[in-house]
Amino acid sequence: MPTFISDTLDDILRSTTSFENVIFVLPSQRAGVFLKKELQQKISSAFLPQIFNIEEFIAEISETKKADSVQLLFHFYSVYKELEPNPDSFANFSAWAFTVLQDFNEIDQHLIDAKDIFTYLKDIERLRKWSVKGELRESELMKNHHRFMERLYEYYMKFYAFLLEKKSGYQGFMYREAANKVTSYLAKNESKKFFFIGFNALNKAEEFLFQEFLGNGNSQIYWDLDTAFYKGNHQAGNFIRKYKKNWKYFEKNELKTIHDSFSEPKNIQIIGTAKNTMQLKYAGEILDSITDFTKTALVLSDESLLPIALNSLPKKVNAINITMGYPLKDMPTTNLIFTIFNLFISQEKLQKTATNEFYFKEVLSFFKHPLIHQYLSLENSKINETISKQISETNSTFLSFDAISKLLLNGKSAKVLLPLFLKFNTVDDFINRILSLINTLKENVNQLEKEYLFRFYTAFTQLQNLNKEFGYFEDLKTLHQFFKQIIASETLSFQGEPLRGLQLMGMLETRLLDFENVIITSVNEGILPANSSQSSFIPFDVKVSFGLPTYREKDAIFSYHFFRLMQRAKNVYLLYNTENDSFGKGEKSRFITQLEMIRTDVSNKTINAKVVTEKTELQQIQKTEKTQKKLRELAEKGISPSAFTNYLVNPIGFYKQKILRIDELQEVEETVAFNTLGNVVHDTLDELYSPFKGKFLNENDVVEMQKKATALVKKYFVTYFKSGDLKTGKNRLIFEVANRFVKNFLSKEKVVVSNPDNQLKIIDTEPFLSAEIKIDGIEFPIKIHGKIDRIDELNGVTRIIDYKTGKVEDSNLKVTDFEEILEYKKHKAIQVLLYSFLYTKHTNFDFSKPLEAGIYSFKNLNSGFLKANFSKSKPPENNITPEILGEFMEVVKSVLKEIYNQEIPFLEPEEMPY
Repeated sequence: MPTFISDTLDDILRSTTSFENVIFVLPSQRAGVFLKKELQQKISSAFLPQIFNIEEFIAEISETKKADSVQLLFHFYSVYKELEPNPDSFANFSAWAFTVLQDFNEIDQHLIDAKDIFTYLKDIERLRKWSVKGELRESELMKNHHRFMERLYEYYMKFYAFLLEKKSGYQGFMYREAANKVTSYLAKNESKKFFFIGFNALNKAEEFLFQEFLGNGNSQIYWDLDTAFYKGNHQAGNFIRKYKKNWKYFEKNELKTIHDSFSEPKNIQIIGTAKNTMQLKYAGEILDSITDFTKTALVLSDESLLPIALNSLPKKVNAINITMGYPLKDMPTTNLIFTIFNLFISQEKLQKTATNEFYFKEVLSFFKHPLIHQYLSLENSKINETISKQISETNSTFLSFDAISKLLLNGKSAKVLLPLFLKFNTVDDFINRILSLINTLKENVNQLEKEYLFRFYTAFTQLQNLNKEFGYFEDLKTLHQFFKQIIASETLSFQGEPLRGLQLMGMLETRLLDFENVIITSVNEGILPANSSQSSFIPFDVKVSFGLPTYREKDAIFSYHFFRLMQRAKNVYLLYNTENDSFGKGEKSRFITQLEMIRTDVSNKTINAKVVTEKTELQQIQKTEKTQKKLRELAEKGISPSAFTNYLVNPIGFYKQKILRIDELQEVEETVAFNTLGNVVHDTLDELYSPFKGKFLNENDVVEMQKKATALVKKYFVTYFKSGDLKTGKNRLIFEVANRFVKNFLSKEKVVVSNPDNQLKIIDTEPFLSAEIKIDGIEFPIKIHGKIDRIDELNGVTRIIDYKTGKVEDSNLKVTDFEEILEYKKHKAIQVLLYSFLYTKHTNFDFSKPLEAGIYSFKNLNSGFLKANFSKSKPPENNITPEILGEFMEVVKSVLKEIYNQEIPFLEPEEMPY
């Protein structure tokens, strides 16, 4: 396949034999590498020409150099402060200055008279200001905006003069200076011959410069465009058609080179896939079928998918050249830096600066970051586990410096990490801590992580130097905001062998290059071309009036790059996301629709994920001798009603909890958990009622309880919630809920005891009872034990009471068939009946007296005491008889017999109730 570079060189070699005084100007650095390779193959021994990319060429003509974007912003702020009596803070300035600099850049690149356009903008603002006066009062914000727009020209002129003195600036500044100096440059280099190769969309400065060189008579320009796009009105040919029409040079000279390659037979496949990940996975499958990767390009329209692309490449790809930068914001190290920032930003936000306390989530995020975890593990492999455990056990929402010091146990790691948590006096002090940490971490990481760390080390060193010179970082928030802006636009460049292996590139890096196999991903509307949003202070209509580029020109640029890639390719694979979700609109690009209209040999297909259907077998755990031993120990220790119902819900969960004794991970309760709420209510009522054991309650007793209730609720919240905050937010609301639960319950109780017909005697609160039962076939007794919330006697009826802070209905306690009691909805009935069994055994209960069991549901207090009901119809039957308990215990024994049967495994249920 003859490439554009090869064809162009063949044409140049027909008229040029010596390259000693020849300069090639190309759109990109990468194209220069391929050009050199092709030249070496075509000329045996001679001087190679001088090769510039366009940025180097502009720097050469303008005699200026491109300034670093960060340094540029600092200089701009210095200029801005000189002009403004009441300047914005650096933090506020940097929020809008990037956009202003971009506007300055475009104005200069397109050689717009700055005074004309800024006067135009000023007039627009004055018209707006004039139109507002009669209708509504001009706000302070509007005044500031009008004033800002009117001062833009002053900012521009002062800053341009500053850059001129420094001979360094943004790209547009270099272009304007190049346009100013092109005549003298040509005079100095009149013996040299210039070739401009592979350009398409030129800014006005480039148009002016190229025409100056071409008009000098010793230069040529080679375009890379196909007849299919040049003729007619296809968007991809917009720019070159315009140059042919408007440039004086083309009045006497033909265009070089318009070719006809696109019409040749090609294998073009349009492939729709669900989700971005699937696109890259399928691209990997396509690559797996290709043998020669040196002629293959994988083009990512969405460059943020680079990590997924790298993980999707087949193993046979043994060499790869990445021509796009990896965004700093996507690096793992970025999260670590942000975590350190957040430690102190959250501290200030939560007003803990004075005490130097840190929010526990930020502390955990820091210690759990892979780089920190790896560093800590060198000293103690379990230190992270210990840190998490200690924080959760103390339920510390905020951790002091001393607390963090104790967590690190004063080892080697403590000397490195603890200084990060000290109060800092200046931003420079904070930066020094970051640099010190990076310096330490780099000793124990792999080569790629070293690259990441080095990039951040240089970034923070630069920020430190600039801050020492200018002193614009007033506080940590300003540094944080500026850091976020830097990493949003900065990238880490990869170094590789450009002439070997697979080329993995972004769309703009494909300029001038040709490949036999082209795979383009994310060919979706809104990505290729990008959406029409723009960040600028110059309105759209003003841009059009002054010939500045808008989204329409940008669409045409991407159209050119997209179709140019296909001109000489043999196999083209265009992948797009079909899913309409937050990762994409699910709409294929308009470029695909255009392609389908131009060519008839395009194939379409949709790829779905390969779903391997396997019958999922439920987990089974066989009972071994060790299991039986643990079960026997459990029988001696005792099985609670909650453990019993846990087995009914999930035997595997029962096995893990009671046999393996695996406890759930305890986490810090930042917001009061539901079980904590339940414990507080239970313990409060226990302390209120305990003094009345064996006594009858009266109205005054309940009144005294009501007076103590709030203090006790607070006491038990402190006990269970430890250092958690109850003063504000959700925790305050939950505290009030607990308080309301207790007070509402006491109010109901007061109504009961104030009735002279009622007599309420408290028999016991929170008694821990147990009883052994013998089961045929099991050679040892099994103990059942449990703590009953309350036992009382109301008007001669003994009541077994359980408190529930959740909602319970009458239907949960209705038992007409004891086999159905094993269903999840009836598990509340199992608990109260087991409590009844324990109480009757413990007291050798006289069943000639009535006995009831039930629940007070704090979310359903209006229903009163909800009783276990054994009647199939009305009226209810609430009395618990020996026969009822006997029938119930037979069902319990059958379940216990199953638990202790070695032949029956612990089996995962097919459906879980929650």
